[in-house]
Amino acid sequence: MAMLSVALVATLAAGALWRQWRGVEVEAAERARAQSAWILNGALDWSRLILAGDLRESGLVDHLGEPWAVPLAEARLSTFLAAGEASTDTDREAFLSGQIIDLQSRLNVMNLVTGDGHAQSQALLRFARLFELLGLPAAELGALQRNLARAQAAMTGSAGGDAPLLPRRFEQLVWLGLPPATLAALRPYVTLLPTQGSEATRVNLNTASAQVICAAVPELDLAAAQRLVAARERGHFKDVGSALALVPLPGGGSADTSGVAVGTQFFEVRGRLRLDQLALEEVSTVQRDPSTRQVRTLWRERRALGTPAAGG
Repeated sequence: MAMLSVALVATLAAGALWRQWRGVEVEAAERARAQSAWILNGALDWSRLILAGDLRESGLVDHLGEPWAVPLAEARLSTFLAAGEASTDTDREAFLSGQIIDLQSRLNVMNLVTGDGHAQSQALLRFARLFELLGLPAAELGALQRNLARAQAAMTGSAGGDAPLLPRRFEQLVWLGLPPATLAALRPYVTLLPTQGSEATRVNLNTASAQVICAAVPELDLAAAQRLVAARERGHFKDVGSALALVPLPGGGSADTSGVAVGTQFFEVRGRLRLDQLALEEVSTVQRDPSTRQVRTLWRERRALGTPAAGG
């Protein structure tokens, strides 16, 4: 009987200890989740304030010399997390880094079709130029445009039930028939943004790469686009006319400027948080409205990055 009593007490004590340990672990995980959510929310709000302040100070011109274009190096936040908590939390490791990226430094896939699914010939010409520069098959561009038109038409109810879903993010372009290798090659040069009615999204000459500028202004060759990129390092472009005047066309012709600008409405905000052994990254797309001077979030995605490497 004594042995049975001891065994019973030991079993009950072990069960109680396990339940207590499990409760502590659940509480710690929930607290880490809440803290990471608040920190990443704060990082996004901070980015929106920076973009709104930039619009007030510099107007409709955006370039890589502005504060929003400077990445935030990894900064330690442990002191702020420990404020108001027990002293046992002061050794927690929390680091935040982030970056704001101009999404109008890339060609917008949604420019390929209108809201009712009709093809846009000028946008198709620009994408054809980009595919040529990257050595990608022209047939894949044709399939992309046709499937995007079908998906767009399905949104208005004018297409059959076998139309593909309309993608909302770059990775979802595989739904339209692009293979992963093509997506990887296009990633630095292409984005997926909502269009403003019938108006196409323009490329910002102050932030775009030479390949994107060459595609956005088909009259320019890659060498001329590279000269533009080198010229803006000495001083950003204040308008499209003065920028393109730096690279006169052969024969004195004029370039089609309908696809380029010197300002931006769409930005990508990336925030990365390391909290103890947890590593999270949040990617958000925001739109800045020059008329209302408001910055609104279009979508957000948060994902775990796995266990980070040790060190600070």
